Amino acid sequence: MPQTATLTRSPDWPLQVKPPGTHDWERSATRWLRDLLPARYGGYLTLTRHHALLVRHVQLQLTHEMRAVRVAMQTSRAELPMLGMAESVIENTIRMYAVELEQLSRLARGVRLVGDALLVGTPAQRRR
Repeated sequence: MPQTATLTRSPDWPLQVKPPGTHDWERSATRWLRDLLPARYGGYLTLTRHHALLVRHVQLQLTHEMRAVRVAMQTSRAELPMLGMAESVIENTIRMYAVELEQLSRLARGVRLVGDALLVGTPAQRRR
């Protein structure tokens, strides 16, 4: 089975991205990746014109978001009571952070799959 078929059959392949090789699949991949970045990055054409840069930046962004969520979750019990938060609010906040961390992890896996598909045939992929 070709590598691209394996990638798109993964449960982590984003539904918003067409399968590799189909009409406009790269555009759907670029749009999906771009949408994962803060809106202020929309004006940087360098990111959307160079798949390797876009994938790299999205990966960095998700890594830092995951780190921020982990810190927020780990410090909730110590810091939120000082802000006057009730125990039930703290517990709900920790659950919210856990859900967000799982969603970010799923997105990161999708970015890895889409990035691998976009970069097939590039010098970096051939060196792997």
